[in-house]
Amino acid sequence: MMTRRWVAGALAVLVGGLGGTVAVVLTQPDPASAAGRGHSPVVIGHRGASAHRPEHTLLSYEAAIALGADYIEPDLVSTKDHVLVARHENEISGTTDVASRPEFAGRRTTKTIDGRPVTGWFTEDFTLAELKTLRAKERVPDLRPDNAAFDGLAEIPTFEEVVRLAERHGVGVYPETKHPTYFDSVGLSLEEPLLEVLNAHKVRKVFIQSFETANLRDLRSKTRLPLIQLVTWGGAPYDWVAAGDPRTYDDMVKPEGLREVASYADGIGVDTRRVVPAGPDGRLLEPTTLVTDAHRRRLEVHVWTVRNENSQLPADYRLGNPASPVYPRATGDVMGWLDRLLDLGVDGAFCDDPGMGRAVVARRAARAGA
Repeated sequence: MMTRRWVAGALAVLVGGLGGTVAVVLTQPDPASAAGRGHSPVVIGHRGASAHRPEHTLLSYEAAIALGADYIEPDLVSTKDHVLVARHENEISGTTDVASRPEFAGRRTTKTIDGRPVTGWFTEDFTLAELKTLRAKERVPDLRPDNAAFDGLAEIPTFEEVVRLAERHGVGVYPETKHPTYFDSVGLSLEEPLLEVLNAHKVRKVFIQSFETANLRDLRSKTRLPLIQLVTWGGAPYDWVAAGDPRTYDDMVKPEGLREVASYADGIGVDTRRVVPAGPDGRLLEPTTLVTDAHRRRLEVHVWTVRNENSQLPADYRLGNPASPVYPRATGDVMGWLDRLLDLGVDGAFCDDPGMGRAVVARRAARAGA
């Protein structure tokens, strides 16, 4: 009982210190849940604690750890001198102050990334030393205006810096290789330096994720570390598109597709709509069989992304007055939504606010042990 009281008290202090509030929803764990499969669901700090700090900064990762994340998630891209850094995209005008830096004005360009033209500044055109002169900023300040208070304070971290932070605090890392086909095409393959860092630090608490398939297959031949195949709501893995393969993510989540995924990966990371679809009005429909189908293939199921804001939640879990101008960014029933996903048996969740996730998982565990 002392441990449970300490966890609840620590969460209240941590979340209160970050300007949030906790309203815990209690439900009886379903036998099909991750706990029923022999382990507690994992809480993954999505880009750190991006509900509270600018994403992919050490500030964000530190907040995620303080809030109880089991894993912190760096999206990885490469610098010109082949160092992996944490950015959601290799185009960085939305997440750094590069556009206001006159010394780099000439590097603005347009490139084709995964078949689409993108204009801006790209990490692969900068050395690490140059990137370190930039400062991070909030990517969606209209949605998260409080995060803008931290603009200009943080550097772009390297993957190794993120790993060292995780090591110091005993949490795992959950790196994603971004645009691996593109980075291969420009001679900056992501997988080799990724494994070099993980092996140098003897990291074992890790999941490696990708939306593509070929790089995961390549990684499977080089490591036994757990691999996660990411699955979006629509579209197809870009390596399939580039190769002329007509299959899509819809094919991947069918039983025969999951059988193939299980030949090279240990789990899937899926858009929540793959587990519980939503109708045109934003309200949830009946759950799919994906969790059960994946578990039959011994695949973990991690869902993304559980976000705080009403505009990012299913209509069923929005709170407040829709007529209010701040309603879209107000915090909805995040915990109720996560509880529902855990009741359906998911094994983990990417959370913009890991404190919310930790509170739900801790209370469910306490309820199960009572």
